[in-house]
Amino acid sequence: MKSVVTKLVRDALAALPELADAAADLALETTVERTRDPDHGDFATNVAMRLAKPAGMNPRALAAKIVAAIPASNDVDKVEIAGPGFINIYLGAAAFHAEVALILERDVCYGRQPQKLTPRILLEFVSANPTGPLHVGHGRHGAYGATVGNLLEAAGYDVDREYYVNDAGRQMDILGLSVWLRWLEAHSMKLDFPAAGYRGEYIRDIAAAVDTKGIAVVDRGVLLNGIPADAPEGDKEAHIGALIERAKDLLGKDGFNHIRQQSLESIRQDIEQDLAEFGVVFDYWYSEQSLESTNRIDAALAILRDRDMLYEKDGATWFRAEQFGDEKDRVVIRENGVKTYFASDIAYHFDKRERGYDYLIDILGSDHHGYAPRVSAGLAAMGYDAGSLEVELMQFVTLYRDGEKLSMSTRSGEFVTLRELRNEVGNDAARFFYVMRSNDQHLDFDLELAKSRSNDNPVYYIQYAHARIASVFRQLAEKKLSHDGANGCRGLALLVEAQEKALFAALSRYPEVILLAATNRAPQHLVHYLRELANEFHSYYNAHAFIVDDVALRDARLTLITATRIVISNGLSILGVSAPEKM
Repeated sequence: MKSVVTKLVRDALAALPELADAAADLALETTVERTRDPDHGDFATNVAMRLAKPAGMNPRALAAKIVAAIPASNDVDKVEIAGPGFINIYLGAAAFHAEVALILERDVCYGRQPQKLTPRILLEFVSANPTGPLHVGHGRHGAYGATVGNLLEAAGYDVDREYYVNDAGRQMDILGLSVWLRWLEAHSMKLDFPAAGYRGEYIRDIAAAVDTKGIAVVDRGVLLNGIPADAPEGDKEAHIGALIERAKDLLGKDGFNHIRQQSLESIRQDIEQDLAEFGVVFDYWYSEQSLESTNRIDAALAILRDRDMLYEKDGATWFRAEQFGDEKDRVVIRENGVKTYFASDIAYHFDKRERGYDYLIDILGSDHHGYAPRVSAGLAAMGYDAGSLEVELMQFVTLYRDGEKLSMSTRSGEFVTLRELRNEVGNDAARFFYVMRSNDQHLDFDLELAKSRSNDNPVYYIQYAHARIASVFRQLAEKKLSHDGANGCRGLALLVEAQEKALFAALSRYPEVILLAATNRAPQHLVHYLRELANEFHSYYNAHAFIVDDVALRDARLTLITATRIVISNGLSILGVSAPEKM
């Protein structure tokens, strides 16, 4: 609908060649907006005020010229000038009728934009360490990332989804040690489990399933030779570090890696299955270990070194990040020769660009607020556009059951998993509730509300609208009546009730909401829209009968609610929520 108004304004400007220079750089679509008050029309444009200064004209006088040049159209009832030079456009019923016909014609494709050739987008999200099952916080990342990907595709972009598997480094060693120690416990070793280990019951399950053929059981004395049974106060990390080194000595590097790799792959597979059941599917699972095995880190650092972006100081190798807007330079190789996580981050994003992606979106936890400047600096230093990286930060989720806040701590094992949440409230409620608020706002997840079957539960309220429409058509069939869609489209002019006009207007907003939500990475816009649309439908349902004796009116009303069903279904699909026929 916005495109119709934008075209009218564009045609008017085209008829005024004297404004060509002034309007040359104007993004016309940014001048047209929906009005908040229907008394001020359906759309308003500030194009006259935007062009007044470059055109050297009074805004209201310029607005009058533009209004006079707007071509006659059945889509427009009237055009008025308001305030300092706003142009208010009142659409006629024909424009809304045409939009309903378009909804019926495009069906599941309604609201989707034509495919864009560029940019090619890589969307990375979740990327939780494979050290345990996903918890409810990870679920928010999954729901948000999947929905943003769906929105971008609906807006016409080519999007691939990637999960970065953090399968290298100390946390993987702690995981491997934790599994081995539980395996030893299962073989009758008495041991105080290290405080810094992973303590969840899932570790015992992995230990029971891990292939330890050829690995001998060691006794407690051998394991703890020279290592305190308990960590000294405040030295938990040093204690587990000593245990890791002892495990590597006793098992050998290959033996320890064998247990560690099986453990992380077991968890990675569980994560993949959990997310798939949640409707979150990735095109690629990218292993952090592969950065080292394929020499991608060395390749990235070589490029930086060739471009004089690295220097030596205090025995370490530093990257000139400050030169590219970061708050300080960053170490990429420590004094001991070990490459930093930042070096891996640079290499990973270098690899993303090398794979042909033009634009990179990373969805990360709120504790990564300094991530974007550092990695953008690395991309710029290698010759890529620093603006090709966008980082969206996710705030925390607090889960409440009966008013009580629930704990989440992966290492202690005291947490509510995503799978447990899904089993309790269902995928639909979980997907919907996770994206109800902006990603930069803290989310309180109310379990009781999510499970309720009432109008207070927004996902139930929206799904109920879809189910109600399906029930109308079941009633139609029970009465042995049929619906003629073509006749319904011809008779849309019969729909003049206030609720019908409100529903026409609400339906016409859908494509604009999709673009807004995609552009701002803001699924909550679609959430709020669907709730408003459901409200307009329920008001209509309660005020008027659809299966009436007047065939023309009946077909018209059934056509309008068919369009409503399509839009609700399309919107829910983008959110990853089902559109039930019965409830």
